[in-house]
Amino acid sequence: MDILKTATDWAKAELFSTPFFILFGVVFMAASLGFWQLGKTDIARAYILPTLVAGVLLTIIGLGLFFTNKSRITQFETAYNEDATAFVESEIQRAETTLKEYKNVVFTAIPLIIVVCALVLFFVSSPIWRASMITTLAMLVVILLIDGTAQARIDEYSKELLQARQEINK
Repeated sequence: MDILKTATDWAKAELFSTPFFILFGVVFMAASLGFWQLGKTDIARAYILPTLVAGVLLTIIGLGLFFTNKSRITQFETAYNEDATAFVESEIQRAETTLKEYKNVVFTAIPLIIVVCALVLFFVSSPIWRASMITTLAMLVVILLIDGTAQARIDEYSKELLQARQEINK
């Protein structure tokens, strides 16, 4: 097993998926512009700021992840060539930490926030609150969609790292 190729392939797959954060961010910002230019009702005007904020946040998340993973690709080869065993161990540790973060944040906290936002929708009628909660729900669903696939990739990568550890230790 060539763990360096596996690590590089994983990082390249992340480079493919992170621009979707940026794409959705741009869509949210375009929606904000549309509400600003075309919104005639109170609820339409109430969406201007929440969709802009959600768009900016998604774009920042996407750019941060993209540049982090892009730099990781070149670092993989250097770290692997210096010490393959240490590289595998550090990647196992990073993958395990990331999987725990996904479990706690993406698959526990975000669904709880979604429930809270949905409940707030039942109890408020103010246009800004309704627009904010609906926009937050939409943004969190986007994050769940993208991070759900990212979690599956890093889980598979983690398994391959554990297999590589066994091969190295033989």
